[in-house]
Amino acid sequence: MQIAVIGAGNATDEERAAAYSIGAILGKNRATLICGGMGGVMEAACRGVSDHGGQTVGIVPDTGDGNQFLSVVIRTGLGHARHILVVQSADAVIAVGGSHGTLSEIAVALKTGRPVYGYRTWDIAGVEGCSTAEKAALRAVSAASRSQSYRTRPAGKGSL
Repeated sequence: MQIAVIGAGNATDEERAAAYSIGAILGKNRATLICGGMGGVMEAACRGVSDHGGQTVGIVPDTGDGNQFLSVVIRTGLGHARHILVVQSADAVIAVGGSHGTLSEIAVALKTGRPVYGYRTWDIAGVEGCSTAEKAALRAVSAASRSQSYRTRPAGKGSL
């Protein structure tokens, strides 16, 4: 399953701690983290996944390398337009804090029917607010495991 974690690149210490906890849960559940690949919430979530044996994908805005905890870097040169790619690559989305960039990703997720779980983020219809970062991560894992796109992936090499 692929879960996007979205939030500010200039996150607070509390937001980074929450993102790390979310990443740890995603890593333990063998989810692939999809994010914008930069600092703040994105880097903290990647570190949490990486520390727990998981894979991370950063869809970066430029042609750089993103943060040091990325397993895969997708260099886009798209700036904020990459938000669409981040969200549409995910079976579920977790928003941690954030500003207008996070809001745009939430809007795309809601428009395209992806479930969005929020921890101290925008309070808007369609975002399921969670009282803890851990609840947001567990709800996203549960939703992603039920996702039609996750369940209907093509069979791997050698399958009949």
